[in-house]
Amino acid sequence: MNSKLWTEIWQQHSGKILGVTFGLVIGILVITLGFFRTLFVLLCVIAGYVIGKRIDEKEDIMQILDKLLPPGYHR
Repeated sequence: MNSKLWTEIWQQHSGKILGVTFGLVIGILVITLGFFRTLFVLLCVIAGYVIGKRIDEKEDIMQILDKLLPPGYHR
């Protein structure tokens, strides 16, 4: 197909395409891993995204860990 057509489809329906893809992946994970294991995987993905986003924003890793971990974990 024409790349112009794909670009137009993506621009008009990107939310639907991403939603369907996300739903399909979650459905497959629930079927293969079970609900709670899928929930754990999703929480790990979200945590990785948040940490990666903060690293991209040039935030210091130690500051991130200070916010996440209890006081006195390092010397």
